Amino acid sequence: MSEQKQAVCVLGGGSFGTTLANLMATNGISVTLWLRDEAVARQMNEERENRRYLPGFKLDPSLRITTGIQAALGSADIIFLAIPSGAFRSVLQQIGGSLAGKAVVSTTKGIEQPGFLMMSEIVEQEAPAARVAVLSGPNLAKEMAAGALTATVVASADEQLCRKVQAVLGSRTLRVYASQDRYGVELGGALKNVYAIISGMAAAMGVGENTKSMLITRALAEMTRFAVHMGANPMTFLGLAGVGDLIVTCTSPMSRNYQVGHALGKGQTLEESVAQLGQVAEGVNTLRVLKQKSEEEGVYMPLVTGLHAIIFEQRTLEDVIARLMSGEQKDDVEFAAFSQLGRRETGQ
Repeated sequence: MSEQKQAVCVLGGGSFGTTLANLMATNGISVTLWLRDEAVARQMNEERENRRYLPGFKLDPSLRITTGIQAALGSADIIFLAIPSGAFRSVLQQIGGSLAGKAVVSTTKGIEQPGFLMMSEIVEQEAPAARVAVLSGPNLAKEMAAGALTATVVASADEQLCRKVQAVLGSRTLRVYASQDRYGVELGGALKNVYAIISGMAAAMGVGENTKSMLITRALAEMTRFAVHMGANPMTFLGLAGVGDLIVTCTSPMSRNYQVGHALGKGQTLEESVAQLGQVAEGVNTLRVLKQKSEEEGVYMPLVTGLHAIIFEQRTLEDVIARLMSGEQKDDVEFAAFSQLGRRETGQ
């Protein structure tokens, strides 16, 4: 119960940061939400609503909203980072010294180049004395804000830190499960955004349910293949941060990356699709980074290669699917644990 009394700061006033902050405030946690824009902060304080990113959802009266970052951090025991990946390092560079000894939980799903760095690795570089975790899962902000039953994953090798996050974030509508595979959980959260763009395109073009299922399933195989090559635990991708997040991001019109893909499938340009969204779609940037890294590492990723060709090389989705269908027919599930199970069951 003592952990429940800890103060929390959420950095980032987008849809997910606002949702997290409001959920915890509603559950009696002392929460401060920080954002850069003074005009937006003033509007949110006066109207108790984030009109741009979370319209229609009232903010709890106890939620404090500020643009004073040092004051917000000073009293907080746990810091949630909900900052777009493009601004992530610059914010950390400003506050790294203030995070010593604090629990820092990244919710941002992106990859930084050069270096192919996860957001938590940037935290370690800029705030080396912080205790670091990541949060990821099938977590559409608007559904969470509306009280839909949701589950997420907090990942860190620091088990006590995971328990601290579970204590402040878990509620009657949100289950928080723990994982020690921080890298796998974070990588899964970044990679699935790429495949959501493909799924949105496919839906806009009216492909059949069989095709949609094939794309999502092969996306899971592809992202798992890459993640395991990079050192992640393959079992992570059978959980909420893997297949769970992939399913919701690839099927829901509320997914930002799905929306971008849907607009592309309707014939809009990439620039028009992103402008129409009005928010950051991390999958576009991740696609560039992932295409380069997969080629450097020699990992076979036909969907990534195909999507890159569609967006940046003016190829069509039909061509990408045709190439996928003409590729070598290999094993469905590639990992040894499942191969061993199959041999035991068949007596081989």
